[in-house]
Amino acid sequence: MAASFRRRFSTSERTLSFRMRIGVAILLAMLLLLGGRLFHVQGLDPAGHAQQAVDERLRSVPIPAERGDILDTSGNVLATSVERYDIVVDQRLVEDFTRRSEVTDLRETVSVDTAIAELAEVLDVDEDELSDDMTGDEPYSVLARAVTPEEQHEAMDIGIPGLYAEPVSERSYPSGSVAGSVLGFMGSDGPLEGIESAQEDHLGGTDGERIYEIGADGVRIPTATFEELPAEDGQDVQLTLDQDLQWFAQEAIAAKANQYNAQWGNATVVDLKSSEILAMADSETVDPTNPGATDELFRRPLALTQDFEPGSTGKAITFAAALEEGTVNPTDEFTVPHEYDIDGETINDATKHPTLDMTAAGIFARSYNTGTVMVGSELDEQTRYDYMTDVGIGSPMDIGLGTEAASTLGTPSEWDPRQPLTTQFGQGYTTSVLHNVQTFQAISNGGVRTPLKLIDSYVDPDGTEHPVSNDDESRRVFSEETSEDMMRIMEGVVEYGTGTEAAIPGYRVGGKTGIGEAAGAAGGFDGHTISFIGVAPLDDPQYVVAVTVHRPQGDWQDWVVADTFREIMSHVLSTQDVAPTGDEDQAYDGFAGNNQDQPW
Repeated sequence: MAASFRRRFSTSERTLSFRMRIGVAILLAMLLLLGGRLFHVQGLDPAGHAQQAVDERLRSVPIPAERGDILDTSGNVLATSVERYDIVVDQRLVEDFTRRSEVTDLRETVSVDTAIAELAEVLDVDEDELSDDMTGDEPYSVLARAVTPEEQHEAMDIGIPGLYAEPVSERSYPSGSVAGSVLGFMGSDGPLEGIESAQEDHLGGTDGERIYEIGADGVRIPTATFEELPAEDGQDVQLTLDQDLQWFAQEAIAAKANQYNAQWGNATVVDLKSSEILAMADSETVDPTNPGATDELFRRPLALTQDFEPGSTGKAITFAAALEEGTVNPTDEFTVPHEYDIDGETINDATKHPTLDMTAAGIFARSYNTGTVMVGSELDEQTRYDYMTDVGIGSPMDIGLGTEAASTLGTPSEWDPRQPLTTQFGQGYTTSVLHNVQTFQAISNGGVRTPLKLIDSYVDPDGTEHPVSNDDESRRVFSEETSEDMMRIMEGVVEYGTGTEAAIPGYRVGGKTGIGEAAGAAGGFDGHTISFIGVAPLDDPQYVVAVTVHRPQGDWQDWVVADTFREIMSHVLSTQDVAPTGDEDQAYDGFAGNNQDQPW
């Protein structure tokens, strides 16, 4: 038995000894591995691992560039950025903390729940939702966006570990909806419409970056890495718009559109000599701070987005081309019937009238389609088409808003049998308000077309201005003599023609009325577009005002927009200190024998 016991003991001893040797071997292997790793870290790649440790402690914070302002022609601020902050938290660092009591001036412990309750009150948010946003393992959680500097100070004064305030900017529009569709608006991801979007490359600037190291408590290490790449602030964009005139025109066109329960109205004012757009007003306009409250139609300028048959305002280009080519003189006489057959087509006037003996000037003043065709048909189709395209009809127009104004005009080879005639009096093609204004600008500016201009200059943060010039793109379309003749012909419209409501005491005024059919969504025509485009003062033409109303309701013979033109043009002449020069007209006689009492 003793021998058996000795054998069992010997076996146990050997097993234990074996296990000890295995354990020692494993321990030695681990020590060897650890030593090798330590040798690698400290001997072979100390810099790499040190850099990795630094990288883990580095934090990068963007430095937002200050967005440029949008200014009117006098430097008044139409859009600017105000100081705001996003409140964010590193959830991993949120814990109980101590702070000095305002009551006892002693250190007190503040629990997380108490801190959340205080912060919820400052930010005016739900306490339970805020608790969810502050609890967890996320290193970056946004608690509130675009809070005021006062709210930011109150939030940071609570002293919550891991709570940060990141500076951001928020757009402010001091004049509300004045020029809202021109200015555009911002969305959560950036600019969406208007100047804000189209001029982003100038307004936006370039963000900078701040890089620093933090310790385990999330606080920046003062003596550690710190780098800062400064932001490059955006440029201001100065427009040609006059803020006060824009407001006045918006009010005037809104009243006219409401009078006729129209779908929309637009009033555009342009300085003839410089082609600067002083106002581009719609009957309804978007509030940039709340764009969703406005119908999508009015979120972009109607002068660009809507094209339509111009109607009788299109006769201006027909008469100017005929004068320029020498096929007609203002006082040439015509026998003008109510109905006129030409080239197998029948042309009618809007209202029935007896056959009249009229001058070319009188045909324009009374806006007879039949007489217009008599004047325009002396020109070949290609020549007339060339003059139309020379003033911009048929080509898109870009004024720096990201949306081009549209105009459709087929070539003579594409015209149907009636278009050689209807295009003479504003049918068979479409134009935008801006195209119509451009036509009258070219005719009235001594025959020189200068592209319309909305952006005056870009201004650097240090005040350096970079003017935007369009002088190089100016071109002569008509002679000065043709331009002078057209001014007197247009004056007849106001003196004895279809636009007598446009007269302004003390000034010579000229222009043209227009009524075009509005295309229906299902084809054909189901409404009208009415307009008046006028120029003053004719002694020295300086301004053009276009008033357009789309789909007015009621009897077309009752529609008048020349009175709104008069209201706006009178305001322009007054505010721009254009002195009266007398209103004794120089209009050409409209009827043969100087008898202007002929029936309509």
